[in-house]
Amino acid sequence: MQAAVPRYQKIAIFPLLAALLTLAGCSLAPTYQPPQVDTPAAFKEAPAKGQWKTAEPAENIPRGEWWKAFADPTLDDLESRAAAANLDLKAGAARLAQARALQQNARSALFPQIGIGAGPTRQRPSPASQRLAADAETSISTLWRAQGTVAYEADLFGRISSGVDAAKATTEQREALFHSLQLAIQADVAQAYFSLRELDALSALYADTVKLREQSTRLFQRRFDEGDISELELARSRTELASARSEALGIARQRAVAEHSLAILLGQAPAAFALPAQPLNRVSLQVPAGLPSALLERRPDIAAAERAMAAANARIGTARAAFFPRLSLTGALGYESNELGDLFKWSSRAFVMGPLVGTLLSLPIFDGGARQAGVDQAHAVYAEEAANYQQTVLRAFKEVEDNLAHLRLLGDQTQAQDDAVGSARRAARLSQIQYREGSVSHLNVIDAERSVLQQERVAVQLDAERARATVNLIRAIGGGWVTPAAS
Repeated sequence: MQAAVPRYQKIAIFPLLAALLTLAGCSLAPTYQPPQVDTPAAFKEAPAKGQWKTAEPAENIPRGEWWKAFADPTLDDLESRAAAANLDLKAGAARLAQARALQQNARSALFPQIGIGAGPTRQRPSPASQRLAADAETSISTLWRAQGTVAYEADLFGRISSGVDAAKATTEQREALFHSLQLAIQADVAQAYFSLRELDALSALYADTVKLREQSTRLFQRRFDEGDISELELARSRTELASARSEALGIARQRAVAEHSLAILLGQAPAAFALPAQPLNRVSLQVPAGLPSALLERRPDIAAAERAMAAANARIGTARAAFFPRLSLTGALGYESNELGDLFKWSSRAFVMGPLVGTLLSLPIFDGGARQAGVDQAHAVYAEEAANYQQTVLRAFKEVEDNLAHLRLLGDQTQAQDDAVGSARRAARLSQIQYREGSVSHLNVIDAERSVLQQERVAVQLDAERARATVNLIRAIGGGWVTPAAS
């Protein structure tokens, strides 16, 4: 028999519980406000008419299949294969799935936890609980129970909801990081493809050079056999031929390594992948000078940094809530009996309300500063994420500026290089004519032909740099652009 709870205690308990329950869901997290970032009105390297607006993260804006702007079916196929089989992408998708599961786990704490159970217990009650003398004997008994249990922690001061908010922001951060990884792999595939095509162009260039050197060497061998030239001129011709063959083999070696790297991006073993040779064509794609005015809305790494900041802000609320009471409600409803056969009789029904384990209302009084340390740490984490966000924004602006400058100057450099190639070819033709007329030595011809090869090689490298810079610019602006409608 249990002692009755005095009526005045019941009157005092219920208003207290009601007051505490009204606090459920009240968040102690600071009002979230991302730090202000100085956004320029326009990029320094962009035309003055390309104006930019202050942006806000909008990670759900679709970027599209930006690589199709290059109008290269082979590149389109490679991008599709990478999207389906790249192992880094699969790992990123798994990380995103983990974050979503953790968010659901955090959200489950908002709801009651309900379970059922059945089983016996062996117990001996104390003499005091049976109102017996201190030296009285009590008997051991078996108690059978079959009951449902319920446990619920009221979300006082927003401790649980702040954790849910943090988990949600973390999930959104992981999603943004996954989009950033997608964009990075798409750009890596495009750059690896253009690098491979650059090596194909250089390989074709050296193949033509080797053919010319072979023809020249055969000619010099015949003239040497006839006694028209000295062995020195024949040796120089052979040297140029061997040098061209050596450099051609070096290009082939580089291409093999580049092809292997591209295979890994596609999620394939290098032995199972081969890409037919095809020299690089000059990329004529011009990324519009207007560019998307919402740069910060499109960059997935900026969105990820902003969401990390939001998660850190929510965790401040969780740390602050540790200073306030926690209210845990538990209960059980079912049957209990000394005999298994009587367990489910109506007379065996029983219930318990209140904390089955621990206390109803708990609040640490002294913890040696542990809770304050938790709050200080949460504020420090938020300050770190805020600095990371601002640094990410600055780095994004730098990347756009860099690639705008690259493309602008590469255009002028390519034009100048085309002039250099034309002049070198003209000089080579003139040296051939002069050599046949006997006015110059064959050394002049060799120098002129070497200059043509060098200038043509630089031209190919500039074309490849322009293609890669275009890819880098598209990546820097978040994976695409919108061409303004004609007025």
